[in-house]
Amino acid sequence: MKVIVGTSNPSKVKGVKMAFERFFTEIEVIAVNVRSGVPKQPFGFKDTVKGAVMRGWSALKRRKGDYGVGIEAGLVKFPWALTGFIDFQVCAIVDRNNKVTIGIGPGFEFPPESIKLMIENHVRELGEAMEKITGIKDIGKNVGAIGWLTKGIMKRDELTSIAVLMALIPRINPHLYADVYKEVKEILRTQ
Repeated sequence: MKVIVGTSNPSKVKGVKMAFERFFTEIEVIAVNVRSGVPKQPFGFKDTVKGAVMRGWSALKRRKGDYGVGIEAGLVKFPWALTGFIDFQVCAIVDRNNKVTIGIGPGFEFPPESIKLMIENHVRELGEAMEKITGIKDIGKNVGAIGWLTKGIMKRDELTSIAVLMALIPRINPHLYADVYKEVKEILRTQ
């Protein structure tokens, strides 16, 4: 099985590989750089899902494979959170028939200072804010903010892996989800 991932971010690629290896034995995971079609820091589920779907779809168009996988992290308004936002990882798995399954990983709250830097346009994305706060260059490409915030208990590849596992559920249970997949264009049209 060939899985094309729409990113060159090593922690996201590793997370995809970790999830697929739980269900499939012979897999090849290939990373390709693609555009997400959304801002560097997506806000809301609509943009975050769109970014994930575009990445997965574009990856599969760039390289021949069985699945294209897109991962997008986005801030979602959440009035019960301390900052008013929760960050979620969204995974979209696109097959050769342009059918999509979506998974969402656990959400967590970024520190107030990082949200403030983002809202006030001092940074373009939360990764930059966390680099300023932690002093860790390219934090999003290794342990991620989640790794630093959990003191290493959960790293970004693990967080990504959970979102991918959730998106794989319909694919590993086709008898329960037959003929209900949405198509790429149908999802993008609702955006």
